[in-house]
Amino acid sequence: MAPTFNAIGLAAADMATTLAFYRALGLDIPAEQDTAPHAEAVLPGGIRLMFDSYASLEELDPDWTPGPEGAGGLAFLCDVPAEVDEVHAGLVKAGYASHKEPWDAPWGQRYAQIKDPDGRVVDLFAWIR
Repeated sequence: MAPTFNAIGLAAADMATTLAFYRALGLDIPAEQDTAPHAEAVLPGGIRLMFDSYASLEELDPDWTPGPEGAGGLAFLCDVPAEVDEVHAGLVKAGYASHKEPWDAPWGQRYAQIKDPDGRVVDLFAWIR
């Protein structure tokens, strides 16, 4: 018997701000989780994306410190290349920092990168057909 991969955990300096970013990317996270020390969204396939406040992580482990800005990352698949541009533009308009403007990558995808409120680079991509 082997363990089953079930969740990805991310630290959030400001839970409400972080959750707003991921809601803008289409994740279904109840608003009441904005003030909770722990929040989660169940992704397609049943994997959970979990968020823990810095305070809750420090409570669990007094020696815990945030990792370097941009540590770790997630990627969101868009249906068509134009959606990469639209989602990126919408997030920038909402005040999130672009890491890399949309471009056609040599591996056959439309790609863009944006930073979440905690400095992690989040990839947006779609296959170029």
